[in-house]
Amino acid sequence: MGTSAIPAAYVEPWLRGTHTDVPAVGRAVLHALELALDDLTKWTAGLTDAEVHTQPLGLPSVAFHLRHIARSVDRILGYAEGNQITSEQLALLKAEQAGEEPLAELLAEVEASFSNAAGRVRNLAGADFETFRGVGRKQLPTSIGGALIHVADHTQRHVGQVVTTAKVLLALRS
Repeated sequence: MGTSAIPAAYVEPWLRGTHTDVPAVGRAVLHALELALDDLTKWTAGLTDAEVHTQPLGLPSVAFHLRHIARSVDRILGYAEGNQITSEQLALLKAEQAGEEPLAELLAEVEASFSNAAGRVRNLAGADFETFRGVGRKQLPTSIGGALIHVADHTQRHVGQVVTTAKVLLALRS
């Protein structure tokens, strides 16, 4: 696949000098989300709506990962904010495996999620990162900082899976 979606003079978000008003941890999370969107846009460019819903070689579909990325950011930031998963979030979680949305709609969901997340990350960036946060019914231990960092690493993990699946889909065209 070509790199037409990202210009040759591409500079990764963390090197752009942006978000300088946000403390380093929050800034790193914002940059990770920007990088994720750049990579998702680049590697899904040219895939058909049908392809994003297929499971080549038994891999989870690109559509699943896009839904999961968008929705998990909301859930994890909720934990960072001291909240638990809502019934609406739980219903969306259970629906991540299903759907036939076009690629453009899936990417729009990711963009909207990241846009919402940016303000939330900015609000959390000045917090005491060691503040306890409990996750789930068992109140598994983390902290505000742990949840913020997990937003970035979890998102990037699933972006990597989108990239791999997109490469498989393109190879299967040959």
